[in-house]
Amino acid sequence: MYTFSNRLKIFAGVLVLVGAILTSIGFSNAHKYNTVEEVKEMLAQDHAHGSHGASEAESHDTHKVEASHKSDSHHGEEVSKSHEDEHAEHVMHQLHNRPWSAVYVAAFFFMMISLGVLAFYAIQYAAQAGWSPLLFRVMEAITYYLLPGVIIVLGVAYVADSHIFIWMDPDVVEHDKLIQGKSGWLNKGGFLLRGIIFIAGWSLYRFFARKFSLAQDDAQQGDISNYKKTFRISALFLVFFIYTESMMSWDWIMSVDPHWFSTLFGWYVFASMFVSGITVIALITMYLKSKGLLPQVNDSHLHDLAKFMFGISIFWTYLWFSQFMLIWYSNIPEEVTYFVTRINDYKLPFFGMVAMNFLFPLLVLMNSDYKRLPWFIVMAGVVILAGHYLDIYNMIMPATVGDRWYIGYPEIGAIMLFAGLFIFVVFHSLSKASLVAKGNPLIKESEHFHY
Repeated sequence: MYTFSNRLKIFAGVLVLVGAILTSIGFSNAHKYNTVEEVKEMLAQDHAHGSHGASEAESHDTHKVEASHKSDSHHGEEVSKSHEDEHAEHVMHQLHNRPWSAVYVAAFFFMMISLGVLAFYAIQYAAQAGWSPLLFRVMEAITYYLLPGVIIVLGVAYVADSHIFIWMDPDVVEHDKLIQGKSGWLNKGGFLLRGIIFIAGWSLYRFFARKFSLAQDDAQQGDISNYKKTFRISALFLVFFIYTESMMSWDWIMSVDPHWFSTLFGWYVFASMFVSGITVIALITMYLKSKGLLPQVNDSHLHDLAKFMFGISIFWTYLWFSQFMLIWYSNIPEEVTYFVTRINDYKLPFFGMVAMNFLFPLLVLMNSDYKRLPWFIVMAGVVILAGHYLDIYNMIMPATVGDRWYIGYPEIGAIMLFAGLFIFVVFHSLSKASLVAKGNPLIKESEHFHY
């Protein structure tokens, strides 16, 4: 049995407390600017210090105003003033959106880790994999975070409202025919209903899979009825998951940019959550081994986990490039603007994310011997997780805060807040049952897994 140490509890509690304080500071700082005049003063200071240059759109609009000014001085002054007011109001909304977006990105990131692990767990059962049963209790503990995680994500999305999803603003919808055309899907009632269905389906599978797993431990020798039940519900869950995961990615991420769409997006988000979940399985397994637990887990198990980390990173890259290349090459304005915005205003996180999620795993984990070295896997895992946080960051922030982004109090605070909550929930779950699913009929095969 694993004992949740007081030191780790305190560490998780400190993360939650400090994260909550930093996030609160982020919200407070965002609302320092509540009038157009205050924002104008801030923008003037920014331009004076060169911290935020004018974008192409602003420059283009400025040239229009200058041309108008030459033809009609008085009219030009009115246009210039109107443009400045509109721009200042837009920036004010972006500043107010930032802390909400930072909380949403972090909440979604930790939730998707848990969801990715749940999918991996179901695949192991459905495939009747013999190498992985030693890791099942680690997977079950990580998925324990799923229910609170998805409730938090849905709650933040619903409370944040138009701070994240502009289609939730009736004034925007009234003047936007494209969003009006999607209102049959993009409406708050449907958003909430679908979210509840997602939560119910995922949580029910997690509940019964855990229940049958524990019951199998107490079953008489030769009785594998509970294992068979888990096998059946895992196969059914995977069908449910592949549909709901795609719809979830449309609702909770892609609809942040309601004018843009990609038919690959559901798979792309799945690859990100899948590799993040497998990485966390590896990190927690190695942590437990460092404490003298899970002695039967050997370097072959770690090698397989690292292979999945490597393989799914390449799969993620394939999907990223397929989406990027096709949209960029076709150059359809309403599609390509998604990447133009990110390349122009988010160069560092955009290209940094690609390097962290593709180049780094490729160079570090390609060698078979390195996949057996715990410190190598830890190093690769930390970079992969940071890279996929940036992936979610790149999906959300450009649509909500534009070029007013940077990593500060709300971003760091939200990461700490949800990391602390994640650690507390997962390790609390680990302490509630044996670390080895001893009743699983394939456990002996897993214990003697070597190659």
